[in-house]
Amino acid sequence: MRTRLLLGCYVLASTLAVHAGGTSEHVLVPQIGGPWWQVAGNPMDHKHATERQEPVDFAVWQAADGTWQLWSCLRNTTAGGKGGMSRFFYRWQGQRLTDTNWQPMGIAMDADPSLGETPGGLQAPHVIRIGDIYHMFYGDWVNICHATSRDGKNFTRVIGPDGKTGMFTEGPGVNTRDVMLLPHAGKWYAYYTGHPNRQGVDYVRTTEDFKAWSESKVVAFGGQAGTAFYSAECPHVVKLGANDFYLFRTQSYGPYKRDNGGIRKRGLPKTSVYYSNDPTMFGINQDAKYLLCELPVAAPEIILYKGRYYIAALNTGALDGIRIARLKWVKG
Repeated sequence: MRTRLLLGCYVLASTLAVHAGGTSEHVLVPQIGGPWWQVAGNPMDHKHATERQEPVDFAVWQAADGTWQLWSCLRNTTAGGKGGMSRFFYRWQGQRLTDTNWQPMGIAMDADPSLGETPGGLQAPHVIRIGDIYHMFYGDWVNICHATSRDGKNFTRVIGPDGKTGMFTEGPGVNTRDVMLLPHAGKWYAYYTGHPNRQGVDYVRTTEDFKAWSESKVVAFGGQAGTAFYSAECPHVVKLGANDFYLFRTQSYGPYKRDNGGIRKRGLPKTSVYYSNDPTMFGINQDAKYLLCELPVAAPEIILYKGRYYIAALNTGALDGIRIARLKWVKG
């Protein structure tokens, strides 16, 4: 099955190169480059723990003291809140990126309703570093919010003139979430998802100062990934060349199935990868032009460290942890 998947990537890359006006050698294809190692599990050492809880969307970064930080949204806890999902951020710490089983550090952040955040609604943190300041962006179920830190461990919310943390949203009921930021051409591009009319859409907005934001633009929708509310989750964009952009778009965390013992588990997840020369367009029902390949991972985050690429993703089979592997970029 692995061989078939990689072969499919090559065929799609060659097809896409013709449409994109490049060459198949120019369009690189991401491949898992080695064995996975687990860095985070499913922590039961907090007051809201349940057997149903799941660590899902997350961020990985290196703090000012050199340690590695991982914050994940834990859902289905007893904390109470939005729709019974009961989410908050939990933190792990590792000494080296390649270490296994990072140390659980406890609950890192919970929603603050006094600042307009939805109780139990924290989703999908993402962290970037600019100079000596760390910037965390996250969802509160309705809005995209911002917090900052000097040590990369303890974050303080950025509160707007209205007394709220929300910076922008696609509106009530859309569940604006899963934001990540990419620098390009003097601006920051914020990619995120939402589901207007219960249809999954990937958006982008730009900013120069994290205060003034452009209007949103749809960057990906439909195609083989479908239009279900979960079909455009966890958008993560990587820039390789001056104008070579790759969108990783999760369309499935893996379908539930039961083993012989009746235990409910998840099957293989799926993330589609799209290639474009334009960071604001990865295809609206245009797979023939933009779709590059598929990877059997969910909620991936791509990490560049000391000239090497790594991919972090949720565990397969069950949402009970987070793992990391080397990532290679090979000629299509």
